[in-house]
Amino acid sequence: MDIITQTMEQFSCRPKPALRERPLLTPEQVADLTGIFKVLANENRLRILHALVRAEELRVSELAEAVSMSPQAVSNQLQLLVLRGILGCRREGLNMHYRISDPCVIALLNYGLCLSEEARERGE
Repeated sequence: MDIITQTMEQFSCRPKPALRERPLLTPEQVADLTGIFKVLANENRLRILHALVRAEELRVSELAEAVSMSPQAVSNQLQLLVLRGILGCRREGLNMHYRISDPCVIALLNYGLCLSEEARERGE
């Protein structure tokens, strides 16, 4: 079993064909990927996602404290992540609790961090 398959299973992504076995990306797929990477290419959103990976579920106030941002600023970032289907939420009284709803995001963050660390170790 290759490392991609192992990681996908570890984070409960639905099985997908290997990337090399898929047809060349269509313009629509490229647009979708670009949109996802644009959403993820933000310091605050990456820190919010990592906090959620670590805690599994947090309220806005807890996230704000974890990432040293105002609750309003966190809320603005959360809205975008919910709209993209990356996060899910549930209401409990007056509080909204957020969690990562797409386990593929966890694998992507893990791979991104791995790429970053490997490049740093190579001196790039």
